[in-house]
Amino acid sequence: MNSISVNKFRENLKSFVEQVVNDHLPLKVTRRNGEDFIVLSADDWDREQETLYVLQNNDLMKQIAAPVNTNQKGSGYKPGAGELDEITRV
Repeated sequence: MNSISVNKFRENLKSFVEQVVNDHLPLKVTRRNGEDFIVLSADDWDREQETLYVLQNNDLMKQIAAPVNTNQKGSGYKPGAGELDEITRV
């Protein structure tokens, strides 16, 4: 994550906002006499919130883990050759 001073951020606000939105990389803004803050696009914020929701929801995490466990045990569904052809032609 890039870091800049609040003065530099203020002087070039438009270009830094465009950079954050286009590159989807957060920007840390440092302040001499206060707490630092992070600039993040709205899309990236929404994505982070969805990720946190899923990670904090035990039922969803169990649903995600279940197919991984059956696949590792070799007991999951195995498509036939015709089904594999259909899947890979996408």
